[in-house]
Amino acid sequence: MLQPLAVPVPHAGPGEVRLRVHAAAVSPTDILLMAGLLRHSGMQLPYCPGQDAAGVVDEVGPGVAGLAPGDRVMALVMPTSAAGGAYREHTVLPAVRVAHSPSGTSHEEAATLPMNGLTARLGLDLMDLAAGQLLAVTGAAGAVGGYLVELAKADGLRVVADAAPADEELVRRLGADHVVPRGDGLAEAVRRIAPAGAGGVADAAVLVTGALGAVRDGGQVAAFRGTEVYGALRRGLVAHAVYVPDYVGDRAELDDLRQLAERGELSLRVARILPAAEAAHAHRLMEAVGLRGRVVLTF
Repeated sequence: MLQPLAVPVPHAGPGEVRLRVHAAAVSPTDILLMAGLLRHSGMQLPYCPGQDAAGVVDEVGPGVAGLAPGDRVMALVMPTSAAGGAYREHTVLPAVRVAHSPSGTSHEEAATLPMNGLTARLGLDLMDLAAGQLLAVTGAAGAVGGYLVELAKADGLRVVADAAPADEELVRRLGADHVVPRGDGLAEAVRRIAPAGAGGVADAAVLVTGALGAVRDGGQVAAFRGTEVYGALRRGLVAHAVYVPDYVGDRAELDDLRQLAERGELSLRVARILPAAEAAHAHRLMEAVGLRGRVVLTF
């Protein structure tokens, strides 16, 4: 059960910074951990979830460069670490996981970028499609899917994305070149646009079979729930497991996302803002169908 708890304020050690957290985005992973994965992870109670934080640096440890007290920052937090996650007023992190927040954004907006943005970035980097190739994106209206569309366009790719009728305008606004109906028939719809199939698919909605059918022979698949759910791949398809901790500690990648957001090439979508004491309600909202953007807790 999620409830407020008083804990000692931590201090930054060598190579670390302490954040006064002002906002923490709620992610599906937080909900999965609270739903039962926690008991298999070896973590001890009390446990603090949360992967995305935004706030202000208020303490800097020895050996830290590029960050100073008073800086507005965002960070990717590993909730399975001994220090716990982002749902807290103060958190201590390795400085390499922290980047300046996009200028002109609120803490709530900045908190939606690190985990989802880096997940999308990693998926595209693993597929390594050439500019001009066609990428299919499933779950394009979601947080990761939306970043996939925008980052792919920034990379010079052509994008065909799925959407429910209510989300078509949103997905077009994100930059998709083609929008096809969500659900059954995705592969056929993509192949009407590209008869040989797309060069790759970023399967954020985990459609699995429906997504694979949209990809050309020898094409690439970015798998966001592990490659094992795709079974034995045929037609020379290559599946890449997208695991965002692979980009933990890469401030340059997070800073690249900052710059894209500042140029208006990434949309920081906040669905609801709630006080931290309502974290349990925030989790229930995230489990609801049709939420577009992230629920963000404030501290």
